[in-house]
Amino acid sequence: MRDRVRQGIADLHPAYAAVVMATGIVSTGLRLFGWQVLSDILLAVAAAALVLLVVAYAWRSVAFPERVRTDARNPGKAFGYFSLVAAPNVLANRLALDGHLLATAALAAASVPLWLLLTYTIPGDMMVGHRREPVLPRTNGSWFMWVVGTQSLAGVAAAIAAAEPDLTASFAPLAVALWGVGVVLYLMLVGLVTIRLLDDPVTPHALSPTYWVYMGATAISVLAAAGILALPASLPVIAQTRHVVSGLAFLLWAFGTWWIPLLLSFGVRRHLVEREPVGYEPTLWSMVFPLGMYGAASASYGRVTGLDFMVDIARVEIWIGFAAWVAVAITMGRSFRSPRAAGTGLAHQHEAPGDR
Repeated sequence: MRDRVRQGIADLHPAYAAVVMATGIVSTGLRLFGWQVLSDILLAVAAAALVLLVVAYAWRSVAFPERVRTDARNPGKAFGYFSLVAAPNVLANRLALDGHLLATAALAAASVPLWLLLTYTIPGDMMVGHRREPVLPRTNGSWFMWVVGTQSLAGVAAAIAAAEPDLTASFAPLAVALWGVGVVLYLMLVGLVTIRLLDDPVTPHALSPTYWVYMGATAISVLAAAGILALPASLPVIAQTRHVVSGLAFLLWAFGTWWIPLLLSFGVRRHLVEREPVGYEPTLWSMVFPLGMYGAASASYGRVTGLDFMVDIARVEIWIGFAAWVAVAITMGRSFRSPRAAGTGLAHQHEAPGDR
């Protein structure tokens, strides 16, 4: 058992914190529609998962530093580390709904140094580091975690600005600035990742659930925009940017909605047409997160702008996200019970050849 745990830590997937993101955002969506008890249960699960993963990643960085560095230099995996930025902030946003401002601020503050480190080291190394092979052929949906991490900070900044009047004037510009950075990053990455899909042959094996973050990045941008739009219109930064933020957020929501059928077709081709076996892999949480985020974002943006049809969509979508969460949680539990998979349930499973 000890050797299995050690092996699991060694193979810990860079994006495994998506389990916290998925659980936290489904909890948020349920809270928005008044399902308090169920939301609180998922909140507790998300908090426990975050603590466990922080310990696991710290253990890995000390015991297996070369594995950490190898993943950080691999374009197919490196951006998964941004889940460690987004996870505490998704949890912080949920806590903000219950008025826990101190915990919200603490989680956000803890994520800022990591966001700065990852934002400048991962892309920087890819641009000017010693490369043995091209970077672009190894792009995938996990690159959008960069956007998700950035927008998660924008959302928390807006939540703090809304909850604490003394901080509103300083945190509102920060929220808008981070949101703008996230939108530009999305526009940049959507071109790079789409070109890769169109230019290089992509096997069904490579169509991993990480491509759902294509849509999840738009959804979290909409959620952060809703937080910004809820701030007082008299603030100078809101007065100057409100229409831009609102308009771009709706366009991003529409684009994310457009992506859903195409992403579903990826799964159909992978599993039904090409017969790729269906099993647990850590990246499945990267599919649950966008489904839950789409519901929470639609509800929040719809309410702040008076677009009731978006709230109606969210009322159904949040249960789709919850159902996906339950399905993946059950699949994960079964994988840990399997003797063969018990040591690899946290590991790098179903990697595309270009990601190794």
